Amino acid sequence: MRDCVKTRGGYDRVLMAVAASFLTVSATSALAQGDAPRSSAAELAIEAAIPRPEPANVPPPTAADIKLDTTATVSPDSAKTPAVPQDTAAAPAAPAIKPADSAAAPATEPDKAATAPAAAPNAPATAAAPATDTAKDPVKAASNVPAADQPVADRLRDLMTTKGARYLDRKAERAAVEKFYTTRDYAPIWTQSGNLTAAAKGVIARLKEAASDGLNPADYPVPDFAAAATSPDALADADLKLTASMLDYARQAQSGRMHWSQVSGDIQYPEHPIDPNEVLANVTGAKDASAALDSYNPPQKLYKELKAKLAELRGGAEAAAIQIEDGPALKYTPARGKNAPEADAQMSDPRVPQLRAKLGVENPSDDRYDAKVAAAVRKFQDSVELKPTGILDDRTVKALNTPKRDKQIDTILVNMERWRWLPRDLGAPAIGDAYVILNIPDYTLKVMQHGAQVWTTRVVTGKPGVHATPLLSETMKFITVNPTWNVPPSIIYNEYLPALQQDPTVLERMGLRLERARDGSIHISQPPGEANALGRIRFNFPNKFLVYQHDTPDKYLFAKDERAFSHGCMRVQYPDQYASVLLNIAEPNQHYTPEKIRSMYGSSEIDLKFPTPIPVNITYQTAFVDDAGKLQFRKDIYGRDATMIAMLKNNRGKDLENVVAHAQPSYSRPTGPLPSAVSVAAGNDYSSGPNFFERLFGGGGFNPTPPAPIGRRGQPRGVFTR
Repeated sequence: MRDCVKTRGGYDRVLMAVAASFLTVSATSALAQGDAPRSSAAELAIEAAIPRPEPANVPPPTAADIKLDTTATVSPDSAKTPAVPQDTAAAPAAPAIKPADSAAAPATEPDKAATAPAAAPNAPATAAAPATDTAKDPVKAASNVPAADQPVADRLRDLMTTKGARYLDRKAERAAVEKFYTTRDYAPIWTQSGNLTAAAKGVIARLKEAASDGLNPADYPVPDFAAAATSPDALADADLKLTASMLDYARQAQSGRMHWSQVSGDIQYPEHPIDPNEVLANVTGAKDASAALDSYNPPQKLYKELKAKLAELRGGAEAAAIQIEDGPALKYTPARGKNAPEADAQMSDPRVPQLRAKLGVENPSDDRYDAKVAAAVRKFQDSVELKPTGILDDRTVKALNTPKRDKQIDTILVNMERWRWLPRDLGAPAIGDAYVILNIPDYTLKVMQHGAQVWTTRVVTGKPGVHATPLLSETMKFITVNPTWNVPPSIIYNEYLPALQQDPTVLERMGLRLERARDGSIHISQPPGEANALGRIRFNFPNKFLVYQHDTPDKYLFAKDERAFSHGCMRVQYPDQYASVLLNIAEPNQHYTPEKIRSMYGSSEIDLKFPTPIPVNITYQTAFVDDAGKLQFRKDIYGRDATMIAMLKNNRGKDLENVVAHAQPSYSRPTGPLPSAVSVAAGNDYSSGPNFFERLFGGGGFNPTPPAPIGRRGQPRGVFTR
């Protein structure tokens, strides 16, 4: 009972509070609606001149007017907007919310203009109405593509979406092309209103001249835009095809038609692929698109000189070639005896002047077969793989008269291809673009700086076969004076261990030290000294092939014309001069001289480090232009030319660009039993310690990481040094 009374009392208090609130609100409204105190006559006149909004005769809302909009999404800001009666929102007040109409209203219809501010609170609700229509029917964004090109753009969008891989088989290039087209709303790149642009004409001209750069124009087909001009589908197809050909040209001009790993496992050059995004922007945005596309070819002077000679050979007429008639064999015999005149020992023949002219020997009117003519004949015989006797016999005459232009052209083509493998910047900018370049078939080494030759010398390179000197680009980091020769594992395996089986004392007699580690591995070394196999200086540019340049006690080999005698390393004729030249480039304030270098000779190793490493480029140039501007050919001692010519002529296309994995060199030291009579160095109880690579190049300076296998696997290759 008490609970009921208590509950009823609570209801009574609530009702009283509601009634009091109602009376307070009613009183306030009444006071607000009462007449305000009258102002002065001037104020009344001003108020009368101010336009007032017309009263809105809006009927009171009914239950039907209050219904929830289930289709619109109310934002937090719109939720705060006062509710607007439906009739007011539906009233034809659209012109009042347009800025142009509102701005013009005061001049013509003041009353309506004065009404505009009152309608402002309704603007959000009014503006929300078109949103529903937009959601139902999206408005397409305005295109920047000219109306005449829009059908082509629509077709390009479809082709890239559905058939992009058919035009561009490389994922990175396909993504770059799609991005490039997207940024231009798929407007065609190479045409405007069906007509070729200046950029298109430049690109087409360069593609058609691809042969001048040693490339095959058939690899970069040019679509027929004239035939495609009447069809958007054909124009879109042609646009994509020219884009693909342009990228193919740029890629192969820069990196080559074949990857160096296709040729041999003992080649290692740094990769420098194109950036397709950069190519697209560069070529299409250049004033001269042909020159921009041409810039992806090698910039080196020697490459450009080969290109010029290629044009000369292709433009020459065989009918104008000098023919040597048949006749007796001609041989040069030096004069015998101290007082015998040289001329008496020389053969004369009416064919010799033609021979001199054909081989470029001086005194073309002289008919004597002298030492210079014989030397030129010997050089020619060597270039065509005849025995270099220097005798003008029937086989030599036939070779001289046989059109050799095709073979020379092929040789130039593969040499131009190898230039594409080399880094674009051969030198180090911090030291005047200095670098070392060694040409294996020419057996020469040159030091270059500021684009000019600083110094040159003869070298001995690796023997053909498994001892071939590898092709590479690395940086020389230091020179070692009085080096220890740590015999490479390959030589230990293949030469010294078999020799020990025959003669257990052979190493001791050669001055070599044999040590065995606790793990059973064998290490053979030769201490510094005049008899050291590396001579007095070693030039270190760490690389995975374990090769380097060095001095040698076998100086007599430099007198030979062909000097492929080493196990892969390069022997330098004048190492003290070479060292002083390099050190003066790296440290010009130290004023090194050959005498200063020789003063360091002794029994302890001395490392001279370069503040800035000097790039070393090992090349294989069987065709080059000498300082006199004459085209020179050298013997293909490693068969690189023959391999590359055959591959290019087999028409394997883009497959040649794939990377081929080769077996990586092993740096582990040999193990195995030794003959009982072999002398092992005292104090041989040492740990295995650093591997051969670390012993060779100072340890920790280089960590050779074999590249991940890509493509098909090649035959395992051994790595041999010295």
